[in-house]
Amino acid sequence: MDSESLAAAGLLETLSRASGMLAELHHPFVRSEPFSYFLPPAGARVGADLTLPDGRVVRFEVAISASSGAFHVEGSITAEDETLLELPRKSVPSIHDGLGVLDDYAGEVIAPAGRLIDQLLDEIV
Repeated sequence: MDSESLAAAGLLETLSRASGMLAELHHPFVRSEPFSYFLPPAGARVGADLTLPDGRVVRFEVAISASSGAFHVEGSITAEDETLLELPRKSVPSIHDGLGVLDDYAGEVIAPAGRLIDQLLDEIV
C-alpha cells in the first residue's frame, strides 16, 4: 500500500475512533445524538449533542481539515451560545501529526464531560 493510501486509512481509523468515543457520551438525564459530517472541501467534524431536560444542547466535537499545505485540528464543548471549552486550533504539516492531535483533542473534549453535564444539570434544579 502506498503512503497516500496509508494516510487515508489512518484518517478513517482516527475519525472512527474519535466518533466512537464521542458517541459513547451518555448521562441518565440527557439525550445523546452522535453526529459526523464532512467539511468541504477537505475536512470532517465528529461529535455528540447532549440535550439537557431544559432543552439546551451541549455539543462535544472535534474536527480536522486540510488547507494551505497543512492539517488543522480543533476541539470544543459548547452549550448553546456559551463556550465551555475551546482547544486552540493546531496546524501541523503532516497527516500523521494531525491524526495525533485529533486523538489528543478527542480525549481532552471527553475528559470533562461528566463533570460539565452534572454542573449544568445542577443549574436546572
